[in-house]
Parts: sequence; structure tokens; C-alpha cells
Amino acid sequence: MWRIGRLARMAGVSERTLRHYDRTGLLRPAAVDHLTGYRWYGVAELSRLERIRALQRLGLPLREIADLLDAPETETRRAVAAALTRVQAELSALTATAAEAEHYLAEPLTVVPRTTTLAARHLKVRHLTVTHPSELAALCPATLLTWLDGPFAAAVADEGGERLTLPAREVVRAVVPAPEGVVRAGHDLFTWLTRHDLKAGGPALEEHLVDAEGGHAVVLDVPIRAT
Repeated sequence: MWRIGRLARMAGVSERTLRHYDRTGLLRPAAVDHLTGYRWYGVAELSRLERIRALQRLGLPLREIADLLDAPETETRRAVAAALTRVQAELSALTATAAEAEHYLAEPLTVVPRTTTLAARHLKVRHLTVTHPSELAALCPATLLTWLDGPFAAAVADEGGERLTLPAREVVRAVVPAPEGVVRAGHDLFTWLTRHDLKAGGPALEEHLVDAEGGHAVVLDVPIRAT
């Protein structure tokens, strides 16, 4: 039989960890001296501890390990497969985050867009005829739609206009805190799309928001599709 310190050294864990395992019922000592409070462990406890550590190395959290220590191997394999799926998803997300950071450091953008899914939206709009996008700035619309996958066309929200339905869609969104930064932000947003092999899949939406204190922000949404 070994005291807690000896078992900790043998297994390469801390005594604090073993005490935690005892408190949570994950690994009870073989015996406890009621006079000294010393915990005593044997081969069975060492084997159980090795099983706990092995399942941790396979990606299982302690809350799941507690139910698997005495479970059939088939159940353990299912749990490990589920853990592997989670780890792979986390790894994919971390890889994407690292790529975003590398792109940002290589060529900083004024916005760092994100993807989101929007529900269908019904609008009444007035279509515009302009020869260049810069002409739209003078209109100062609260809500502006622009079609970018053909001859330039635009529309602004107008209660007296014709009905237009924007279907449920996945978009790339950027929020610009000042209207004067919209042109640069729009350019950066499309640079981001190109980096990610995406193209505009419908009309882009530019929405100017003003709060009760006069704070202003512009939301840019571009529906996306793979190239």
C-alpha cells in the first residue's frame, strides 16, 4: 500500500489532483487512517488512475470519465468518437482563427467581418438610376440596396415604393461606427470575400442606424456564395 504522495509520484500527478478525485468520487483510496487521515492506495487504485488519465488523453472530460470507468468497451469507444468529433471541430475553428489573424497582420482591414444567417425581410423600395456608386452618397438613404453582380443598380427604402422580398440568406456582415468610413469598409469587406473564395450572392444592404443620443453606425450585409 502507498500513501498519497507515493502514488502521485508514481502516476505523475499532484496530490491536489488525487484529493480532488477522492472528493468527487472518481478515485477513492483503498483505506483511510481515521487517526491520521492518511489516504492509502493499492494496485487497483493505481490501475484506475491510469485509466482515468488515459481517457483524459483521448479527449474525454472528467464528468464523462466518471461514467465510463466501469462501462463496456463499446460505450467507451462511442464516447471517444464523440470527443474526437468535438476536438476536430475545435481544431478547425482554431485553424480558421489563425488564418484570419495571419491575413489581418499581412494586410490590416478597417473591419473584421463575420458571417451570419438572416431571416427573410420584406421592404418597399424605390429603384435608382445612377452612373457611378459615388452618386449614392448624396442621397444619404437610411436603407440602401445595391446589386453588384451585373450592371450597377440600386434601390432605397421608400414606403411608397414597390415591394421587394429579401429571402433568408447567409451574409457577411460588417458594422461601421462612422458613416464616413463606409466606402473604405465596403472595399475591405470585398477584399475579405476574395480571401475566402466567396462572391456576392444577391443585393448588398447598407443600413444607417441612429440611436436616441444621436450615435450613428452603418451595418453592411453582403449575401454570399462560394466561387
